Amino acid sequence: MKPATGGALRHVLTHLLTPLLMCVGMGLAYLGAFAHPSPHQLPVAVVGEAPAARVLAQTIGDKADGRLAVRTVADRAEAVRRLEARDVFGAYVPDRHHPELLVASAGSDTTAMAVQKVFTPVAARQGAPLKVTDIVPPAEGDPTGQGVFFLLVALSIGSYASVAVIGGAGGALPMRLRAALAAGMSLVVAVIGAAFAGPVFHLVDHGLWGLWGMAWLYSAGILLVGTGLHTFLKRWTTLGVMVLFVMLNFTSAGGVYRPELQNGFFAALHSFWNGAGFVEGVRSLVYFGHAGLGRNVTTLAVWLAAGVATVAAAWAVERRRATRPAAAIVPGAGAGDGAAEEEMEEAVGV
Repeated sequence: MKPATGGALRHVLTHLLTPLLMCVGMGLAYLGAFAHPSPHQLPVAVVGEAPAARVLAQTIGDKADGRLAVRTVADRAEAVRRLEARDVFGAYVPDRHHPELLVASAGSDTTAMAVQKVFTPVAARQGAPLKVTDIVPPAEGDPTGQGVFFLLVALSIGSYASVAVIGGAGGALPMRLRAALAAGMSLVVAVIGAAFAGPVFHLVDHGLWGLWGMAWLYSAGILLVGTGLHTFLKRWTTLGVMVLFVMLNFTSAGGVYRPELQNGFFAALHSFWNGAGFVEGVRSLVYFGHAGLGRNVTTLAVWLAAGVATVAAAWAVERRRATRPAAAIVPGAGAGDGAAEEEMEEAVGV
C-alpha cells in the first residue's frame, strides 16, 4: 500500500469513530429508554369512600408490587379534577353492573393504555364490561396524542443541524454574529414548528401563539448552547449536541412513554430536560388548563439562560485566544486544510 493511501485510510478510519459513537449512543439511549416500558409508582385512584373502595384500592396496590401508587378519592368529580391536574392518570369507578375507568389520553396515550390494562381484569372479576371514558382526549388532528413529540423532533433537527452549519461554515465569523444567526434561526424554526402544529397538520386547535413561544425558547436554547460549545468541542460538536438534544432529550421527553413507565434514569431527566419542558408545556397549555405550565416554561427559560452563558464563555475564550501573540506560520502549511476538515466533519454530522 502506498504511503499516501495508508495515510488517507488512517484519516478516514479516525473520522469513522464519530458515527460509531453515534450508533452506540443511540442504541443505548433508545433501547434503554423504550425497550422495556413498565409502570413505576404510576398514580391511579379508586373512586369512593366506602370501606369496599378502600379495600379494593389496598388490594390493587398490594398486587401491583410497587408498579402503582393507588389512592382513593371521594367522588367522580374529584377524580376528574385530579386527572385534569395530572395528579393521577386513571380513576376507577367501581360499580357492580357498570364499572367505569376515567383516563386523560391527551397526557399520554401509552399511559392511558397501561392504566386500562390494570383495571380491565378488575372489572372482569366483577363480571361486567369496563366502560372507558376519556375526559381529556387529544385534538382531532392528533388522535394518538404523539404529534407534539414528533413536532419536537422536527424542531430539534432544525436547531442542532443549524448549529453544525453555523459552527462549520460560519466558524470564521465573530461570536456576536454567530450568536445573532443562532437567535434568528431559532425564530424561523419556531415559525415552521407553529405552522406544522396549526394550519398544516392541526395538531392543536388553540394556544398556537403559546406553542410558538415555547418552540422559540426550546430552539433558541439548543442553538445557543450548541454555538457556544463549538468553541470548545470543535469537530466533536455534532456528537455533543446529539447526546444532549437527541439521545438524552427524545428519550426523556415523555412523548412516547411518560416517566412513570420508564426506568429511574430517564424518569429523572424528564424533570428538568428541555424536551420534556416543551412536550409537557404544550400539553399543559392546550389540554390541561395551564396546570404546571409555569414550571415547564421555567425549564425552557433555564436552558435558554444556559445557552446565553455558554455563548458568553465561548466569546471570552475566543477573545483571549485572539490577544495571544500569533505563532510563526509557514505560508501554505495547511491552515486552510484544517478549517475545511472541520467544516467537513460538521457537514457529515448533519
